[in-house]
Amino acid sequence: MTSSLTSQHSQTYLRFLNLVKAVHALPDFPKLDPVEERLLHLFATVWHAEQKITVLQAMAIYDDVSSTTAHRRLKSLRKKGVITLVSDEVDTRIKYVMPTPIANKYFAQLGKCLNEAQVA
Repeated sequence: MTSSLTSQHSQTYLRFLNLVKAVHALPDFPKLDPVEERLLHLFATVWHAEQKITVLQAMAIYDDVSSTTAHRRLKSLRKKGVITLVSDEVDTRIKYVMPTPIANKYFAQLGKCLNEAQVA
């Protein structure tokens, strides 16, 4: 029974990966490199908790990436229209990384992929 359950979970995961691959191929979402995608997913966990993340925090969120590389990827994500920077209402020197409608659509599509993979 355990190997059957493991096989079922493996199949679900593989279906999910195939569906995500299809989402990445859609023309309405910009191509992201692995670092950009990982950063976006890390930001999503912060946004889901209804918290804000500053640019400085965003540059340090991914331990395996230097702050310089993270900053370049933030600029790239912004240029691709996936994130936006919003100034703090009190201290305009502080900028928050926020999702755009493109990012929200991407996360919604990933959620649909997860649902489809589980039902199949």
